[in-house]
Amino acid sequence: MRDSILDVVGSPLVKVASPEGATVAAKVEGFNPGGSAKDRPAREMIAAAERAGEITPGDRLVEPTSGNTGIGLAVAAAARGYDLTIVMPASKSPERRKLLKAYGADLELVDGEMESARERADRLAEQEGVVQMGQFENPANAEAHYRTTAEEILEQVEGREIDAFVAGVGTGGTITGTASRLLEEFPEMEVVAVEPERNAVLTKELGEGSSDESDGGLSTGESGDDYQGMGPGFVSDLLDTDLLDSVETVALEDAEEEARRLAREEGILVGQSSGAASVAARRVADRLAEPELNCPEAPEELTDLLAEDGEADTAGGTGTGGAAPEIQPDGGALDGYDDCPLVVTVFPDSGERYLSTGMFD
Repeated sequence: MRDSILDVVGSPLVKVASPEGATVAAKVEGFNPGGSAKDRPAREMIAAAERAGEITPGDRLVEPTSGNTGIGLAVAAAARGYDLTIVMPASKSPERRKLLKAYGADLELVDGEMESARERADRLAEQEGVVQMGQFENPANAEAHYRTTAEEILEQVEGREIDAFVAGVGTGGTITGTASRLLEEFPEMEVVAVEPERNAVLTKELGEGSSDESDGGLSTGESGDDYQGMGPGFVSDLLDTDLLDSVETVALEDAEEEARRLAREEGILVGQSSGAASVAARRVADRLAEPELNCPEAPEELTDLLAEDGEADTAGGTGTGGAAPEIQPDGGALDGYDDCPLVVTVFPDSGERYLSTGMFD
């Protein structure tokens, strides 16, 4: 029995459609209690502020958000006993508004996009003395993913080496925190950011090449995509761009088409940013694929070896702390086994909060 709904934050890693000679696996973050990856930083930001003595239950919090962080904060605020005001662009889906109100948050809608919401939240914090969580600069945001998302992935890959990590960029917390931890175990791993094709501010800042090609280069784009939860229109202070090897841009139309495919062909109901992550991860997997490898599903003997005290009988690797173990062939099911390149991505939220947008019609 768990003491609080906040104790059940976590999600599965699920294999999705992959090219021959590679594996794409996604963290399906809709399994979190608030339905998105943002439950992780919401819980951690409140906990960090409590440890610092900045807030105590009964205080009022405020945060600008496109929806998911607000919902995560509403869950955590309800569980911990805080009042909460969310400032959100009026363009975001009605489902997000209803969820926030269901959890007891006060909602203030603003014209414009995230910059306008941030300005309004800043004024509320200054004028009314309420505490802002500051997801775009709060280190607890990235720390949450370092300590939870990445650690779950390391356990869930069951000893396989991760060749690339692909994630959409909003606040930058997911890709910064998760990639930082994964690179400690897999220093050669590629880190690929995903952003809207027509809101490619990160690509502009890094300013090299073209991400439409499979060489991992960078391209330029123009503002305008209506993604909800990805591409806020600025590069967050929280994002560690030094971690990034490349940026993939994905058109909103392609992301929504992929979200429909995931629902109808794989039974995974996700939103726009998840569709974009899936498109980008498949591009990376196509580039890294090695069809010539004999890389079926890992045999039971390999799983059993990895489960023994967290270590495997290897010829030079150990458990989840490095490259996939090189199991000595024994003439059985392990003989000739070689794992495919593995691309891990994150599906940030569930598709239910996008139903009113018409993307599933």
